Amino acid sequence: MGEISEPIIKIGGILDITAEVITMFAILAVVTVIALIIKHNLKERPGKFQNMIETGVEYLDNFFTDLMGKKNARKYLFYLGSLFVFIIFANYSGLIPGVGVSRYFKAPTSSLSVTLALGIMTFLFIQISAIAAGGRHYIRHFLTPIVPLLLLDELIKPASLTLRLFGNIFGEETVIEKLYELLPIGAPIIMMALSLIFCAIQAMVYTMLTASYLNEFLEE
Repeated sequence: MGEISEPIIKIGGILDITAEVITMFAILAVVTVIALIIKHNLKERPGKFQNMIETGVEYLDNFFTDLMGKKNARKYLFYLGSLFVFIIFANYSGLIPGVGVSRYFKAPTSSLSVTLALGIMTFLFIQISAIAAGGRHYIRHFLTPIVPLLLLDELIKPASLTLRLFGNIFGEETVIEKLYELLPIGAPIIMMALSLIFCAIQAMVYTMLTASYLNEFLEE
C-alpha cells in the first residue's frame, strides 16, 4: 500500500529516520520558529504579519465554534488548531519542488505510518477528553446491548481518518510525479495549482471530523 521509504539515517539499528520524518521535523521547526517570532513581536497595533495570523486563528475559532459551540471550541482549540496547522503544512510540503522526487524529502501525510500515528493520537485525545468531561456519562454511553457496534464504530473512526488522508495525499503526489515524468512542463503545474485548494480541504475535513467525533461525546 504505497511505496515504503528507505531509511536515510539509522540510529543504533533501532530507529530509522525516513524522508517523511526529516520533512516532518523541518515542518515542526518552521512552525516553532514562526510561533516564537509571533510571541516576541505581539503589538497592540498589529502589522500585516500579525494581522494575517490573528485572522487565521479567528477563522479557526469561528469554524470550530460552529461545530462545537464557543465553550468547547475555545477549550479544545489548542489541539484542533495544532492538528489543522500541522496537516496543512504537511500537505503543502508536497508541492515544494523536489519533495516527493528527492529521496531526502517527502510529504509526511503521503506516508501511511504518519497518518496512522495522527489517527491513533486523535482517537486517544477524543477518548481522554470525553472521560475528563464526564467519566460516568462516558461509561454509560457503552452500557447498551449494542456495545459491540459502538466499540467497532469508535475503532473505525481513526481508521477512516488515517486512510482518507493517506489515500488522498499519496494519490495526489503520485499523479504529480507521473505527470512530471510524462510532461515535465505544463501538466504538473496545473495539478499543483489544483492541489493548493485540495490540500487545504483535506486539512479542514480531517479536523472537522475530529471535532464532530469529539462533540458527539461532549453533547451526551
